[in-house]
Amino acid sequence: MGAENKLFSYLQVSSHNTSEDCWVIINGKVYNVTNYLNEHPGGDEVILGQAGKDASEEFEDVGHGSAARLMLDEFYVGEVDPTTKMSVDDISVRLDPIKDGKEKLGSKNNKLVYILLVLAIIGFGLGVQLFVSPT
Repeated sequence: MGAENKLFSYLQVSSHNTSEDCWVIINGKVYNVTNYLNEHPGGDEVILGQAGKDASEEFEDVGHGSAARLMLDEFYVGEVDPTTKMSVDDISVRLDPIKDGKEKLGSKNNKLVYILLVLAIIGFGLGVQLFVSPT
């Protein structure tokens, strides 16, 4: 475990998500398991399904024993910075200003169309009155 002080963001880990470059997070630690994919008893698909992600829950749910936990040491590359984790809610909150900007622009355009439509209806009504009503 020579890289103990190396700190990675969740975004950095997420870029290592292929069979040629496969990292996973297990209990806050980052592991480069690329060279282990072909040796994994459950098959490489199991790990690749969690590539670049936090696989803690899946790792624990399977019930890996002490041998598997000791084996992780040789794949250790560092720690994940817990402050960099973003949930789906965080992402949607960050996208709201973009969405709101578009809605505001759309709202202004829609208001203009409605105003022009109302003016056209009023104008049509006045025009009809001028031509239809006897003077």
